[in-house]
Amino acid sequence: MASWEHLTGPGLLTLRDPTDPSPTDKFLGLIQNPFKSQFQITAVWASLGTSIGITFLLALLFSLFRPRHNVIYAPKLKHADQKHSPPPVGKGLFAWLHPVLHTKEEDVADRIGMDATIFLRFTYMCRDIFLALTIIGCAVLIPVNLSQSQGAVTKGFSVFSTMTPMYVSTDAIWAQVICAWALNLVVVFFLWRNYRAVLALRRRHFHSHEYQNSLHARTLMITDIPQTYRTDEALLRLTEEVNPTSALPRATIARNVKDLPELIKKHDESVRELESVLSKYLKRPDRLPSKRPTLRPPREKGADRPGKVDAIDYWTDRIRELEMKIKDVRQSVDKRGAMPFGFASWELIEHAHAVAYYSRRKHPHGTTFALAPKPSDLIWENLRLTPQMRRWKRIVNIFWVTVLTLVWIVPNALIAVFLADLNNLGVVWPAFQTSLTKDPHFWAAVQGIASPALTSLTYFVLPTIFRRLAVRGGNITKTSREGHVIHHLYAFFIFNNLIVFSLFSAAWTFVAAVVKARNNNSSLTTVQVIEQGQFYTTMMNALCQVSPFWVSWLLQRNLGAAIDLVQVVNLSWVWFTKTFMSPTPRQTIEWTAPQPFDYASYYNYFLFYATVALCFSTLQPVVLPVMAFFFAVDASLKKYLLMYVFVTKNESGGRFWRLIFNRMVFATIIATVVIGLVVKAKGSWTMVFCVLPLPFLLLAFKIYCMKTFDHGCDYYNRANLSDAEALAINKPMQKSTHRLGSKFGPPALHRPLPTPMVHAKAIDALKQIYRGRLGGEDVSEERSGIAMESMSSSRPGRSAEAAPFEVVAENQLDFSYFKNRPDFRDEFGGGIYGRPEDLISERSHTPRSFMMGGGDSPSSSRPSSPALSHSEQKLNEGDLGTGMPMRRPSDSSHPAFRRQLSDGDIGINAPALYRQSNESETRLLSNSETNISEHSDRWRAEGYSQVSRRDPSATSYDYFRGRR
Repeated sequence: MASWEHLTGPGLLTLRDPTDPSPTDKFLGLIQNPFKSQFQITAVWASLGTSIGITFLLALLFSLFRPRHNVIYAPKLKHADQKHSPPPVGKGLFAWLHPVLHTKEEDVADRIGMDATIFLRFTYMCRDIFLALTIIGCAVLIPVNLSQSQGAVTKGFSVFSTMTPMYVSTDAIWAQVICAWALNLVVVFFLWRNYRAVLALRRRHFHSHEYQNSLHARTLMITDIPQTYRTDEALLRLTEEVNPTSALPRATIARNVKDLPELIKKHDESVRELESVLSKYLKRPDRLPSKRPTLRPPREKGADRPGKVDAIDYWTDRIRELEMKIKDVRQSVDKRGAMPFGFASWELIEHAHAVAYYSRRKHPHGTTFALAPKPSDLIWENLRLTPQMRRWKRIVNIFWVTVLTLVWIVPNALIAVFLADLNNLGVVWPAFQTSLTKDPHFWAAVQGIASPALTSLTYFVLPTIFRRLAVRGGNITKTSREGHVIHHLYAFFIFNNLIVFSLFSAAWTFVAAVVKARNNNSSLTTVQVIEQGQFYTTMMNALCQVSPFWVSWLLQRNLGAAIDLVQVVNLSWVWFTKTFMSPTPRQTIEWTAPQPFDYASYYNYFLFYATVALCFSTLQPVVLPVMAFFFAVDASLKKYLLMYVFVTKNESGGRFWRLIFNRMVFATIIATVVIGLVVKAKGSWTMVFCVLPLPFLLLAFKIYCMKTFDHGCDYYNRANLSDAEALAINKPMQKSTHRLGSKFGPPALHRPLPTPMVHAKAIDALKQIYRGRLGGEDVSEERSGIAMESMSSSRPGRSAEAAPFEVVAENQLDFSYFKNRPDFRDEFGGGIYGRPEDLISERSHTPRSFMMGGGDSPSSSRPSSPALSHSEQKLNEGDLGTGMPMRRPSDSSHPAFRRQLSDGDIGINAPALYRQSNESETRLLSNSETNISEHSDRWRAEGYSQVSRRDPSATSYDYFRGRR
């Protein structure tokens, strides 16, 4: 009887005789009040001790191992170029703290990029907000709540309960009103202050060397072009309708590449599959398995499901087939139809931004003009979608996100019932109740640690799901895709983890009370029944009772920050793969590369933490110092990781700030609504009216910031530069770019195809597998002349033979040998390795990445391969059967053995040969540079078939060509 009263409480729903509750009645009772626990304080202290203790232990271990493992804990020191390399760090135990604490924001922005800088500024802003709110909460709210809850203290209520407003008097609720205004003012002040700083950072970014010399900075993207305007000349006429300047652009319409991106993706997947099969089969080259690996190929449309086939032969043929298809598409791109999007490039950035600003609300003939993002940021397959198709995809995407969010309510409610309070699990599981009674302190610690941890682990897969839904929803850039991922993740977390998780028991209790009142007195009106249910009081009490769980959960966030610093998850996965699996050479190389930073996940987590803390700031003020400590620690740890470990895969120039600003405003509005709920439950309507203006003032503040700062963040210039005096301002820039002739194009049209990699120790075994299989094939290209063929590195003057594999020696399984190759560089933030994506060269006046795929040209930072030693030549030219040479990078490809070309080498500081002012010599060198870069690749393997990995005809169409 007593235990059942503990579960239901007075006034709650009881479906049967409480002296004999059924399991169903017990479960319903648990749902009404899942968070009531007799050892909440013990759970919070356990969470605090383990979080802080393990955090400092992991930080100490990191300090001990960091000097000896720079490949893991400081890879950017090794791989980044001089401009983007982080400050050197000493070997001392805590030497890593000095650059973290003393490197200024301007220097950080130059080294790690705008996106990482904005992320760090956001974390520091949250730290400052919660430090200020901690002073208010600890100096005002906690003393008021404790002093006004003396009656509750004498009755034996826990300290966590007395620090909440559950037991305070009506007059004391004025403290809640004052703190509501203080909270809003603090958040508004720091948002305004940081918005100004972000504007200054954006203006500084606009004046940076990389931005001033990039192609996308002076290019506009035109989408939704009608059929009658899909020519270069018609596109020029369109731009004239929104061009307030006197400058004329160079416009080009896109051509349909059809399924080329999908073919490239399938080819990359097939290469990795073949590498995986060979790595497993050749793991012990001296003891090959008796049976070759087999697989069951996927069934094609209209055909029966085939049986098992040889896996090595299947993937080899598959790669050969895909290469032939890719070459056919690339060669026929000139004959493809025009697409509903195109690009227009100006010689001056001022002109392009002036046109973008003037046309921001104009849609001539249904088109849309916008500043072009970087080519790698575009999702090219979605650019072809019509507005109707994009709108429908967006609706479908919202539908699936909504379904996923709503479906998760049921398992989330069960988690709230049983994981947040182990006593509830003991009620329905008698054996566990025995153990719970025997060791209450142990299970209290388990509840404080395991419950929040399991709640967090549930959501690791969500970013991947939302990212794929965003691509299917029609997003045209990866930046907008990540923005939608942040939006959907944040909405999911707020609805399920905060609202449903925290208020589920209160809502159930309220409904039960309403039903009970209706059953006892059917003459009551609906309004009277609801009033008897005490909606506001029930909701407030539920939030106060769940607050210890959120305190425990937020305490464990510091542990997550330390795990990120030590990279426990990454190192554990690498160790497991190397020990129990057969990693491929490509995987081993990728493990040594700086890893991309997942902005969407981290922004969502930090926004969610901040929202929870703001909502419970007046309900449980202890949460404020917990959050202040978390952001103070994590801001420093994340600064080290972004400076030395992580890279930004797709740099957006800091465009996430506006999205983060809006969600901070939203979080403050929610916190204000929660305070209004407390005021209504414990105070008077006069107090409610004092809080009511705050959400509207926040919306007015958002509009003010939008009108004051947004245009300055988006546009480098908004003025009309049609007069000659204004045009003369940038005459040097005009002189250096007057022959700008390159256009945007999908990377799939010119990106070199990857070659399967094999370990050098497996060469002899590979000879047995492929003996006579590909020998004797005519792999010559359909071109003639030494300038049009790849030259052999060991036999000057002789053409290099096609090699289907790339041999990698044990001492070359390092990212340093491969960081300038597109198949590696694009995946690991290529902007920090000395090869800006679309930098306009002073010699070629064209973006390097579109003029060449990265070759042995003077303007390329890709290492060339000097003459090899006799043993290396023997390895590289060794037959795998008949006429099957294997190639590998030489040791001199490592950056330690070569001179890095700086940006000055491209301009006035270049060698004398490239500083000639003679026009004919300049053109000759430019043409020679292009030929070399497109056809000279001395140690790059060529492929399985007659398809060149660097096909010159792939860039035949003027739209995608590097040179006009």
